[in-house]
Amino acid sequence: MSRTAQVARKTKETEITVAINLDGKGENQIDTGIGFFDHMLTALSKHSGIDMKITCKGDLEVDAHHSVEDTGIVLGQAIAEALGDKLGIRRYGDARIPMDEALGVAVIDISGRPFLVYDCEFSGDMVGQLDTQLIEEFMRSLAYNAGITLHISSPYGANDHHKAEAMFKALARALREAAEIDPRFEGQVVSTKGSL
Repeated sequence: MSRTAQVARKTKETEITVAINLDGKGENQIDTGIGFFDHMLTALSKHSGIDMKITCKGDLEVDAHHSVEDTGIVLGQAIAEALGDKLGIRRYGDARIPMDEALGVAVIDISGRPFLVYDCEFSGDMVGQLDTQLIEEFMRSLAYNAGITLHISSPYGANDHHKAEAMFKALARALREAAEIDPRFEGQVVSTKGSL
């Protein structure tokens, strides 16, 4: 069964298209107009193994907020669609990723119950063209639209670029693990309720 999705969203603020393959090789084409955000989404694709094609044309003359938040919305919707009935998935995933002096931690439950716990303090307002506040906005949009519980943090680190990248890579590895098909649960939903 193909675990792919294509989602498009157009508003007065952004026009976004996302195409993904959960069982890909991390191949990607990403263009949001925000260099550092593209870098983070590329890392998310490569380290999760999820093929991603993402384009976003947003009102960057205002700021990057709408583009980042809405990209999280559309990517989350695509992940939810590609997961389908969630039969056989491992459901849970976690990762701890070092990036030099910084650590990123992500724990995921593909539960259908969206929630975000976010814990990271940046020393600066910007990394490249990306407002560091928008990283939390992206994580929230992604989690709520994908229907996942996400706990993500960078408990320590000196360099803001490293902290952000460690979190995105941890998210990637945790998502990869949680979305993988476990042959022991083939055709089953990993829940005592019988549904996710």
